[in-house]
Amino acid sequence: MDDLSINSGLANRLWRVALWGSVVAILIAPLVAMQFTGEGNWTPFDFAVAAALLGATALAIELAIRVIGRPTFCVVAVLGILLALVLVWAELAVGIFGTPFAGH
Repeated sequence: MDDLSINSGLANRLWRVALWGSVVAILIAPLVAMQFTGEGNWTPFDFAVAAALLGATALAIELAIRVIGRPTFCVVAVLGILLALVLVWAELAVGIFGTPFAGH
């Protein structure tokens, strides 16, 4: 094995650990916060929905990075995926889009 394959394997493992570690950290944060404050009150359903959203996002990011070869396109794809996650999360949290015929 040459150094390039070893380094690329290490880099592959590091970004995957960072990606999935971030998913776990984001899921643990409200669980820990609920122990100290009553501000956030997540139900098991909330955790399941968050896990599904974050898991699907992480899988989409992994797929984008594996399929898209050029780093610039990878960055654009990952940013687009993260933007979609933020928009869906915000809609579920506070309903930023609302209904088109609200109040009529």
